[in-house]
Amino acid sequence: MLQLPSSKTIAALLSLALAGCSVQSAQSDPPEKARQDTARTEIGLFTTLPIYWGEGGDIASVLNGQVEDGWVRQALEQNSEILPLDTLEAGALNGIDQVILAQPRPLAPSENVAFDNWLREGGRALIFADPMLTQHSDHPLGDPRRPHDMVVISPILARWGLDLVFNEEQPSGERFVPSEGSSLPVELAGHFEPLDVAAYADCDLSAEGLVADCKIGEGRALLVADAALLDDHHPDAARKSALAALIDRIFHH
Repeated sequence: MLQLPSSKTIAALLSLALAGCSVQSAQSDPPEKARQDTARTEIGLFTTLPIYWGEGGDIASVLNGQVEDGWVRQALEQNSEILPLDTLEAGALNGIDQVILAQPRPLAPSENVAFDNWLREGGRALIFADPMLTQHSDHPLGDPRRPHDMVVISPILARWGLDLVFNEEQPSGERFVPSEGSSLPVELAGHFEPLDVAAYADCDLSAEGLVADCKIGEGRALLVADAALLDDHHPDAARKSALAALIDRIFHH
């Protein structure tokens, strides 16, 4: 006669089976847990430069992997997740603590107010404002895909007590300006000057006026009056080092 296992034996077998499942689960959990524990910082990106989508094709080409990411996007995504932004209206920056504005389009009055409020509540921003962009574009003048050749952010700069000035008599060609232990590549750069008005920010100018470091309420903005640093056509070590230094200065200190 076939002897069936006792209830104690069945319980023991079940315990062993469950223990095996637990071991397997423990072996498979760490990678998933590691992915959750290493959540990447989110940085909002508001720009007319081809940093995120590239310039070589349409959105379908990008999604299909037919357009290679440029060095700037790769550098930004080393330790962060980039969130492309098409507006700075109230609510667009909810949940975001860090933003990069790189040669942005002109802001609507409501965007100026919303972005200023976001900074005053503790946001941090790295802003590249180039009055005479020298980066090459394959798109002709008037094409909406072309980066803006001249930045227009005077209203929000005035609120912070700054004026963006361009010296038309400066020589052409790339040069390097020392700034906080690194060198910023610039070409036909602008510079910031303080306005003779009561400002709603405390700004420290350095690097020949190329850089403005502004305390704005509970937040902070680091502004650079040039965007040659972000030229994807020149993936050199000097640019990568300078960009890393700026990111560390505004977002990690």
